[in-house]
Amino acid sequence: MSEQIYWYTARSSGIVALVLVTTSVVWGLLFSTRLLQGRPSPKWLLALHRHLGGLAVIFTAVHIAALVADSYVEFGPSEILVPFASEWQPQAVAWGVVAMYLLGAVELTSLLQKRLPRRLWRWVHLSSYLVFWMSIVHGLTAGTDAGTQPYIVGSRIAVLLVVFLSVYRIMTKRTVKLAARRSNPRPGRPSPGSALQESPQNPVAVPVQAG
Repeated sequence: MSEQIYWYTARSSGIVALVLVTTSVVWGLLFSTRLLQGRPSPKWLLALHRHLGGLAVIFTAVHIAALVADSYVEFGPSEILVPFASEWQPQAVAWGVVAMYLLGAVELTSLLQKRLPRRLWRWVHLSSYLVFWMSIVHGLTAGTDAGTQPYIVGSRIAVLLVVFLSVYRIMTKRTVKLAARRSNPRPGRPSPGSALQESPQNPVAVPVQAG
């Protein structure tokens, strides 16, 4: 048991890190779509979202440290830091390496959010979606527990949640934009419900608001 403690730690911490990444993304989508508006306060949601991201970084670090300490598969600095450098399932490990870098970038820019341009922070923060999908692929292709029923069911639930909330967010934004365009039509264009009427002094048809 003592000889395999690092292997068990690597497996468990990797699963916990994936759960935390998933929960952080889901909570961020709940905050942005305001599906829980009126129940927990937006400040509470935002604080939880940030704490989940920080915990995901911590458990990712534990996952990496346990892999380096384990003797079953040789993981050194190059295998951990360089994609495709690992001789053991290089493609599967590469997904995890890239996800690690993106997760670090998201958390670092979140800590420096007030000092960074809004657009830069936003684009880096959107890469959290890539962190989620890469982590899912990494877990399914490199994880020892990927073939177990609980892992498969949990992964499917995570994917369905993120896909549903992402689609809901996109549709909500489109609805808001369409409503804004209808309420504030562009200058020079007749607003919805307007009719064309000729002026007695000028026979050119001009838009007149209906009603």
